[in-house]
Amino acid sequence: MGIERRKRIIILGGGFGGLYAALRLEKTLARDPAMEILLVNRENFFLFTPMLHEVAASDLDLTHIVNPVRKLLKRVQFFDGDVDDIDLPGRKVVVSHGAEHHAHELEYDHLVIALGSITNFFNLPGFQERALTMKSLGDAIYLRNKLISHLEEADFECCVPECQELLTFVVAGGGFAGVETIASLNDFVREALRFYPNLREDMLRVVLVHPGSVILPELGEQLGAYAQTKLAARKVEIRINTRATGISESKVELSDGSAIPAKMLVWTAGTSPNPLLEKLPSPKERGRLLVNEFLEVHDWPGVRALGDCALVPDRQTGKFCPPTTQHALREGKILAENLLATARGGGKKPFVFTTIGQLATIGPRTGVANIMGVNFSGFLAWWLWRTIYLSKLPRFEKKVRVALDWTLDLLFSKDLVQFVTLRAPTMSRPEHGSRPADRTRANSIKSEVVAK
Repeated sequence: MGIERRKRIIILGGGFGGLYAALRLEKTLARDPAMEILLVNRENFFLFTPMLHEVAASDLDLTHIVNPVRKLLKRVQFFDGDVDDIDLPGRKVVVSHGAEHHAHELEYDHLVIALGSITNFFNLPGFQERALTMKSLGDAIYLRNKLISHLEEADFECCVPECQELLTFVVAGGGFAGVETIASLNDFVREALRFYPNLREDMLRVVLVHPGSVILPELGEQLGAYAQTKLAARKVEIRINTRATGISESKVELSDGSAIPAKMLVWTAGTSPNPLLEKLPSPKERGRLLVNEFLEVHDWPGVRALGDCALVPDRQTGKFCPPTTQHALREGKILAENLLATARGGGKKPFVFTTIGQLATIGPRTGVANIMGVNFSGFLAWWLWRTIYLSKLPRFEKKVRVALDWTLDLLFSKDLVQFVTLRAPTMSRPEHGSRPADRTRANSIKSEVVAK
């Protein structure tokens, strides 16, 4: 009698949607010896993206907003690698890992697609080669390094002709990511300036480019206008009704025909679903998978999708749920509950959720927030941002570390160390002042003396 194969659930993607589905399954189906649950993610950690801009601005240590997946999940198996292909008709996925990209073909009984989104430059000239992004931990570290590098270079007299371009920083996109990025960037470079004797504050230029009439449109016109006023008071130049249309080595071109002399542009103005979804034979809209209220992909039994790569119907508005963090993590929990109902019998739950609130920081001890329809601004909104997101950060250890970072930030200035991953220089040559033959003879004589 053959051994019956365990039923396998594969989760593709370890963002908020995929991880929270895995965390819920960790407490339920993962305990069942007849079930095998596998999470596939290209990094071996979970990134808490709402705090990403604080890493870029040296407010938080880079390791404090990431959690090792293997510490979060004990029963759910983990595969650190890339998703190369999804074969829906064959009910299998192809994943690879390691420097040599060893490929593995995995069959599934249930598939959860939570591959998220990637940055989209919309084929704008020069963006792919020169623009910086803010989607990953590596992006935040790279931005921090570039900011410090520009300050270091501009501090030398030989760079006076390029000083304006080096000390002008442009962020494209006035949504949450763009506003929080430019607020943190602005505070970082202005505070760091006192450590560079040849630089003055009037040399700095920090510009936010936004295509709409008011920044933070998700929070409404009142809070958006408040955020603009506060940022302008901190010497951030805001260009509304304007788009970044091109970037070269020394300037950023704008839709109004003007150009900003700058060597740095941070792009936060566009994303697209993971391109791996394009070749899936399932209904899509704007590249995102269409799912029903139970997060099931149309026409493909056993396949579910959530987060940024799925269009989830909103039963209350008749539209689709926004691709936000608070929606994704709750979608993950409901999806896991429905998998449990499918495996053990029971009624499935539709996804129903109304946005509780949205928050953004816009500078030191200043923020904007809308909680259950009530607007908050200033210190209270900033305090709410820190309190709510700290409570959502997984694992007590990381909560303590972040809280400690914030406390120390009140006492000490921001760190200016570049996190460079280059290896230390090495060499291989004969020892100075002796030839290989001489050293061989000397070693031979030494060995004879020791033997005697």
